[in-house]
Amino acid sequence: MGLIRPELSAWIGSRREFLASLAGVLFGIWVATWGGWFFLGLGVLIAAVCAALAVGSWRRLAFRHDVAAPGVVEVIEGQISYFAARGLGGAIALRDLTEIRLLRLNGHDHWRLKTRDGQALLIPVEAKGAEGLANAFAALPGLDMGRVSAALMQKDGPSLRIVWAAAKPG
Repeated sequence: MGLIRPELSAWIGSRREFLASLAGVLFGIWVATWGGWFFLGLGVLIAAVCAALAVGSWRRLAFRHDVAAPGVVEVIEGQISYFAARGLGGAIALRDLTEIRLLRLNGHDHWRLKTRDGQALLIPVEAKGAEGLANAFAALPGLDMGRVSAALMQKDGPSLRIVWAAAKPG
């Protein structure tokens, strides 16, 4: 039997990156109080870098869900692949994406990825490996991760939300 309850251990484990970033901010503030301009600058630099990391990890927290949907998501070298249990899977290259929508079907959120040639891939948010989409989406030009995180956290409201669209050429 461990010293920490399993529920608390699971809660901390899923947020360890965010909590480590916050600890880094506190460490930076502590270093800044050592006295002198050098330590003040060093502490502020450490706190600023860790604060930026904390913001990114906070936004990626919205992508973490318990696996409750069939299928597996893989993001490898700019390609998003979804291997579904019922033959609805596929693969899309990030460079071919023109739109990302978040839609709710039967009470569960799904990513709808659309390509230039009109193909679409539907990926459940709760599929195994879907948290890897956060880093893939962050590479898209003009994507606001704050908007994506807010859409994921929104449980009431519209069942269809456009979270990113590619800029029109020309």
